[in-house]
Amino acid sequence: MTRAGIGYDVHRFADGRKLVLGGVQIPHECGLEGHSDADALSHAIADAILGAAGLPDIGHHFRTDDPTIKGISSLRILARAAELARDAGGVLVNIDATLIAEAPRVSPHLAAMKEAVGGALGLDPRLVGMGFLGRGEGIAALAVASVDFPDTAGRDNA
Repeated sequence: MTRAGIGYDVHRFADGRKLVLGGVQIPHECGLEGHSDADALSHAIADAILGAAGLPDIGHHFRTDDPTIKGISSLRILARAAELARDAGGVLVNIDATLIAEAPRVSPHLAAMKEAVGGALGLDPRLVGMGFLGRGEGIAALAVASVDFPDTAGRDNA
């Protein structure tokens, strides 16, 4: 059985922070506010994967009141989400994600972002789709993950 999960994340711009999207540092005058590196794209993808696996979202696994993960790379969050899905019997099939951001321009960085996300997930970067659009106040991301559960055909795995 193949299952799909939807992820969403949004962060406001914040002065004095690096901007990280899809595990790639993007040149911009400010970054995103958050407990981790605030990579909205990676967070949305992680939530999509966890949702497809019927697991709690990243807030459950990476609590904002945990000082040991302050500033954590969201690629680690992605890798953990993929590991949890695999532990539940899932095989990640593909990711499709959209950034909602007027600035900065991310198109020059899409290939590097696909490589970083694919690497964190153990997924061929050609199976990571990305697009973008936006308003300019912050960055939001939407993601869909497909996860196959080959040993659960015809059974409910939620």
